[in-house]
Amino acid sequence: MLERARRTLARIGHNFIDQVWRVGAMARFFVILMAASGTSLRRFRLVMREVYFSGVLSLIIIVVSGLFVGMVLGLQGYETLQTYGAQESVGVLVALSLLRELGPVVAGLLFASRAGSAITAEIGLMKATEQLTAMDMMAVSPMARVIAPRFWAGVISMPLLAAIFSAMGVFGGFVVSVVILGVDGGTFWSQMQSAVDFRYDVVNGVIKSFVFGIAVTVIATFEGFDAPPTAEGVSGATTRTVVSSSLVILALDLVLTALMLRGDR
Repeated sequence: MLERARRTLARIGHNFIDQVWRVGAMARFFVILMAASGTSLRRFRLVMREVYFSGVLSLIIIVVSGLFVGMVLGLQGYETLQTYGAQESVGVLVALSLLRELGPVVAGLLFASRAGSAITAEIGLMKATEQLTAMDMMAVSPMARVIAPRFWAGVISMPLLAAIFSAMGVFGGFVVSVVILGVDGGTFWSQMQSAVDFRYDVVNGVIKSFVFGIAVTVIATFEGFDAPPTAEGVSGATTRTVVSSSLVILALDLVLTALMLRGDR
């Protein structure tokens, strides 16, 4: 019994040390990535090609998901507010919920699932097939040629995708509230415009999506670059990207929300 407890404790300690080591390795990776970004940004064509891969190819899932989330918010909000005779304020509920929280968070989770996993798998396969090693042998920096363009593409794409998600969500809430449930359209838009503050709602949402984009792309590129050069290693790295990115997004959302609420007081 004592021996089993000792082994369990040793395994927990080993896992904890391994995670601390990975955090340190990721921090070092990020510093090297920033140092190599100057070269890749001078060749902005590489970044724009990755923007298409990470951002444009994620548009379908962002648009459809945003539309349905907004429609659900409109339906649930109408039913809840109708109890208090405030169903005309459903536009305010939909807009604030999307701009402050659901837009950046859900778009970040979708971005991590679609683009983040694809980035990890692509970089991991390049490592498994020794393409990154071949670049090193030809004096071409993999950081500047492969990693940095994907990182900056994710940073650029994420705020834009979050904005599109929120816009489609507001449109979905409008369709359900005004077209289907019969809320006055002028009241829907006027109350929304008067309640939404550009500084505290729109800008804070953009800041969140920007931070989420940095976190997701750093995790995705690091996991792909650090993946063991085997099929199982690439598969595990892809899974870790989705799981880690999702947890980091939720944790960062809590921290950023707390800081923003404190700043609003």
